[in-house]
Amino acid sequence: MKNLINNIKGNYKLVVGTLILGILFGWLFFHSGGESTASQTGVEGHEGHNHESEDPTTWTCSMHPQIKQDKPGDCPICGMDLIPLSSMQSGGDDVNPNEIAMSESASKLAEIQTLIVSKGAPQKSVFLQGKVHADERNIAELTARFGGRIEKLFVNFTGQQVQKGEKLATIYSPGLVTAQRELLEAISYKDSRPALYAASKGKLKLWDLTDDQIAAIEERGEPQLYFDVLSPITGTVMMRHVALGDYVKEGTPLFKVTDLSHVWVMFDAYESDLPWIKLGDRVEITIPALPMKTFEARVSYIDPFIDAATRVARVRVELSNKKEQLKPEMFANGIVKSNIAEKSSEILIPKSSILWTGKRAVVYVKVVDRETPTFLYREIDLGPEAGAFYVVADGLQAGEEIAVNGVFKIDAAAQLQGLPSMMNPEGGVVSTGHNHGGMDMEGSKATGDHAGHQDMDMTKELNNISPDFKAQLTKVYKAYVPLKDAFVATDAKKAGSTAEEVGKALKSVDMGLLKGDAHMVWMEQLKTLEGTIKSISKLSAIEKQRTEFAKFNLAFYKSIKSFGLQDVTAYYQYCPMANRDKGAYWLSDSEEIRNPYFGEAMLGCGENRETLK
Repeated sequence: MKNLINNIKGNYKLVVGTLILGILFGWLFFHSGGESTASQTGVEGHEGHNHESEDPTTWTCSMHPQIKQDKPGDCPICGMDLIPLSSMQSGGDDVNPNEIAMSESASKLAEIQTLIVSKGAPQKSVFLQGKVHADERNIAELTARFGGRIEKLFVNFTGQQVQKGEKLATIYSPGLVTAQRELLEAISYKDSRPALYAASKGKLKLWDLTDDQIAAIEERGEPQLYFDVLSPITGTVMMRHVALGDYVKEGTPLFKVTDLSHVWVMFDAYESDLPWIKLGDRVEITIPALPMKTFEARVSYIDPFIDAATRVARVRVELSNKKEQLKPEMFANGIVKSNIAEKSSEILIPKSSILWTGKRAVVYVKVVDRETPTFLYREIDLGPEAGAFYVVADGLQAGEEIAVNGVFKIDAAAQLQGLPSMMNPEGGVVSTGHNHGGMDMEGSKATGDHAGHQDMDMTKELNNISPDFKAQLTKVYKAYVPLKDAFVATDAKKAGSTAEEVGKALKSVDMGLLKGDAHMVWMEQLKTLEGTIKSISKLSAIEKQRTEFAKFNLAFYKSIKSFGLQDVTAYYQYCPMANRDKGAYWLSDSEEIRNPYFGEAMLGCGENRETLK
């Protein structure tokens, strides 16, 4: 026993170590076995089931969804980071396959704005043009009631102000003198022949003599030789047809007097405007000659017919003109605001939210419960126009949210992905006229599928160009490169100063070195080159400068293509998103894309189109 205890004590460490090692091996064996069993069970239980996590991830560009790759990287068009396609399509099992999703950054870059659709009382504004006219009810035409001679004239000029009853002229009339003598003779037979007396008195009244004037003749007992022409109203002498000493016949026009304290404004309304104009509608009137004033009146008359020559109807409003600021024949602009519906019961959407396709009107409705901005194509029926809005007859409900800005960019993205879009309502892949997918430059040149290359196809290389002219054109190109770099840096001030250097280089080009057709080609391009470069040097807004820069590049490319450069290489590059998605070109001394139209925002957006030497 004692020996056994001594042996255990001596081998104590060995026994403990063996025990620990056995436990460790046992744990490893049973743990791996259990895990393997669980794994096998899991596989058997899910046999034939594809795990979403095991699907390969597709990477795409939020701005160019036609780009799809199996690994992350940069967009070959714009240089933006690619994102997982699944992140643009998250939304659960109820995702509509026709939804177009955009990332938050793409939405901001495309300037997408939305609006919740609501009901309102639509009001249509009809814009009218017209003139100020005298009120026809306040015009007095004075004519000679009897023949005679103008002995005195109290109206010295047209435009003179006169008062009611004021003398305008004095007339001597032999016929009137004879008529007065007949009256004086008839007075003696007044009792015995009253009819003769009444006829003689009536004759004078027909000649516009008043009862007081006739009574004065009877009291005086002798004829009055001169008679005054009196103004029947207070107003302005608009016309004077006679001069001192003129002989006039019965019915000869003498004066035209108009009261301008109250005037008409006559507007021309086209047939399409008439349904929205009613008697009593309020009209807001502005007069270009009185820019600081606005007048308000109501429609008092609408022509019951259309003028056969002008195809318009006259619409009349009346204005008080006590200060006579409004003068006949002044131009006037009017806005008639007419209520299309009496109650706030019509659905209204802004014009900017609508894409027109002839008969169809398209909007993009925002899909709710999506992690990223997601929209769905929808066709709607429109009612009448209501100012900056349209009434929706069918297709939208109040409370839905629609895109009101950047709609065309959403539609372009849908078209590129083969989803229903304005040009392809049924969906499916549509040829866009330009393929960026593989950046196949040779294919692009061979097919010439971009509209911008129509100008390139028409540009031909000219032969026998003077080396001196090529050297001068090369100097222009070398001055151009810093200008392009200034746009890359989005530096408007530097662009203006470098544009001046390009202008100087253009002026130093000797066109006398060119002959025949070459001379004519250069003259044609020089006009555009000098005009656009001058605009760039004077403008201070970078975007306006870039618009002129795009025009300059087209003409400069034609020049280099036609005449060539000396000992330098230029790369003709293109960005389809520049110039408001119309596409624009530029020239570079490097094959690397550095976009001058977007700068740092999309520095790598573009492709090489041609190499010029």
